[in-house]
Amino acid sequence: MLTSLRSTTAGEVRGIPDPVLTLVTMAGPTRRPGNLPAEATSFVGRRRELTELRKKLAAARLVSLVGPGGVGKTRLAIRAATDLGRGFSGGAWLVELAEVRDPALVGNAVMAALGLRDQAATEPLVLVLSYVRERELLLVVDSCEHLLGAAARVVSEMMRVAPGVRVIATSRAPLSVSGEQVVPVPPLELPSGAAEPLNQLLQNEAVMLFVERAAAASGDFELTAANRAAVVDLCRRLDGLPLAIELAAVRTRVLSVEQILDRLSDRFGLLTGGGRAALPRHQTLRTTIDWSHDLLEPDERTLLRRLCVFAGRFTLEDVESVCTSEGVHATQALDLLSSLVDRSLVMRSNAGSLACYRLHETMREYARLKLEEAGEEEVVAGRCTEYYLSRCLRSAAESRYRLLEWLTWMDLEIDNVRSVLRRFLGHEDFERGIRLATSVGWYWLTRATTEGGRWLDELLASGHGSAWAWFMRGFLAVLRGDPTAARPSLVRAMAAARETGQRTALAQSLSMASIAEAMAGDHASARRLLDEAQVVTAGLDDVPAALGLLQARAVGGLVEGDLDAVRSASSEGTRLSREVGDLYSLGMMLLNQGSAALLGGDIDGSKPLFTEALGIARQIDDRVAQIYLLGALSCHAAASGEPRVAARLLGATESVRAEVGAIVNVLGPQLAQARESAAAALGPTRFEAEVRAGSRYSREAAVGLALGDPDSAAVDASQVGAPGLLGKREEEVARLVAEGLSNKQIGARLFISERTVESHVRGILNKLGFNSRAQIAGWLASPNQ
Repeated sequence: MLTSLRSTTAGEVRGIPDPVLTLVTMAGPTRRPGNLPAEATSFVGRRRELTELRKKLAAARLVSLVGPGGVGKTRLAIRAATDLGRGFSGGAWLVELAEVRDPALVGNAVMAALGLRDQAATEPLVLVLSYVRERELLLVVDSCEHLLGAAARVVSEMMRVAPGVRVIATSRAPLSVSGEQVVPVPPLELPSGAAEPLNQLLQNEAVMLFVERAAAASGDFELTAANRAAVVDLCRRLDGLPLAIELAAVRTRVLSVEQILDRLSDRFGLLTGGGRAALPRHQTLRTTIDWSHDLLEPDERTLLRRLCVFAGRFTLEDVESVCTSEGVHATQALDLLSSLVDRSLVMRSNAGSLACYRLHETMREYARLKLEEAGEEEVVAGRCTEYYLSRCLRSAAESRYRLLEWLTWMDLEIDNVRSVLRRFLGHEDFERGIRLATSVGWYWLTRATTEGGRWLDELLASGHGSAWAWFMRGFLAVLRGDPTAARPSLVRAMAAARETGQRTALAQSLSMASIAEAMAGDHASARRLLDEAQVVTAGLDDVPAALGLLQARAVGGLVEGDLDAVRSASSEGTRLSREVGDLYSLGMMLLNQGSAALLGGDIDGSKPLFTEALGIARQIDDRVAQIYLLGALSCHAAASGEPRVAARLLGATESVRAEVGAIVNVLGPQLAQARESAAAALGPTRFEAEVRAGSRYSREAAVGLALGDPDSAAVDASQVGAPGLLGKREEEVARLVAEGLSNKQIGARLFISERTVESHVRGILNKLGFNSRAQIAGWLASPNQ
């Protein structure tokens, strides 16, 4: 499958049609792409900052929200982006850097946030730049302070190549990028005094936040004449810092405001000699967290400080395995974790059906200090390292047979795995690092070929290595369409396998080397390696080796035009992979079978093979396979007398390529033929209109159309509107024609003359090659016909 693809240069990516063009506004709200999280709690205050941010973003392309930890920069940025994102055709997107520790992964973080995939021969940043080049989108780059240089470089590059991109950055310090505008984010507005009327006090930002969060925590809290003095004093004591106010508000479940104020005042008094001198704001926040921490039970404190060992999200099982023992029993983990969540010290979210947790960055810094003070840093870090290494090694052999479950776990845990890999590199523990990087190979293969290759290159440069590590490095190069880079790694893999007597590793390395040579056009070497792989594999009872050999035979057959060899190998591969539950291999074999059928003229026989393969590619979220199969099904549609579907899939295929880099498959001549056939059936004008309509489909909607799911495609088409051959006024007229309005009614709706409407309708009919108003309505309503 993927090994039958070759990549183009990064420059060619720039010619990919833009799938997110300016959308035609319809009746009702228009859905925009994006990944901004829904706000779990109410947004309070910040009117001045929001106004300033909007004003500066209208004139500048980078605005940085700068302020101390806990001041609410992220919430402010997300609220602003939620409001402003409607004005960007490409939507608003959040890039979270708090859990990224390696500057080299900033580009990967942007790529992942935009829904792109590191599966092709394009470096992540190059792919990002290609994708955003012609788009209009708003990017929130959050928590840049620990990666200032790398974040500044990525943001600068994006703004250099993509004039339609605007960025809101949050950081404790400016990015210092040319053209950057800075909006300081101070603490919330403080109340002037307790003498203010209650209704006026409730308009104050700090008081409003405390009252809302206290009411949410306790269920019945209200600002009253009796407690308003304590609330005002508490907000002023906490310097209006949102995080500090929220931590205090949670305590209203068990303490009155007066009690909270007394205890906090005692704590602050120790630091100011009993006077009322103001503390630096960072000390105010630290003291508030200290106070919340000291109110915890000893085992809760122990768990909180140990949680900082997780670099990203974590699950209850992770906590039970890493953070218990010596004072915290595994059976206590759930109750203790729940208590920390209740006190707003740990944040909870969902990853699919699984609950997961994370620490606010300020809380993680605090917990890390506490862990150091307790002298537990190395012990807990070592336990975390052993946990992830052993878990990944245990699952390595079986991960391909339960790929969906395993990839879901890896998507959640990847930041923690990266942290362990970085620890191995830092301690020069190369052998264990190589074992870990190799054990999660299916993640690199389906999610991050470039990143996986980089980890392996760093580790293998130490001089250590194994047959499986070199095989994985070669496999990643093959998937990136680079047989030249694959060769030396696969040669090392074969040599190491022979030296250590690892016949299974040798068999798979020989098969992969045969694929690389076939891709490079060296048919003689490909056949020689394939013959040797056949001999070695025959002596094994190993399913992965057998599937690797069958894939090499199928790819060789596709490259040499031996369709009988492709049919034989892929049909056996389909049977075997289905039998053992290997989804990745099943998708490859079905794709090979479908390609052989299509190339051999069996049009009807190819479709069920392609559609099943596309369903699998969608299940495991294999983006490259999805692109290949969209193209294959566009060929099928053209050959089956469905030129409109073919044209739209051709447009979608080209635009969706931008999500993973440019891929050209072995069906190049068939795609060209599909274009010619569909254009002849529709006429050049209508064909280009349909291609442009397809180019505006999201990947999900395009896959839905290819699989015959009209609902999925129709939803996206309803947002897309009329193809770009129509002018703005023509698009408006076409929509009203589709609603059944007469020319007179349309004129009244748009405040233009009936004669002008008639002229627009005539132009629309000519541009689309139609001769009736009903055809315009049907065209807008039914993208699948």
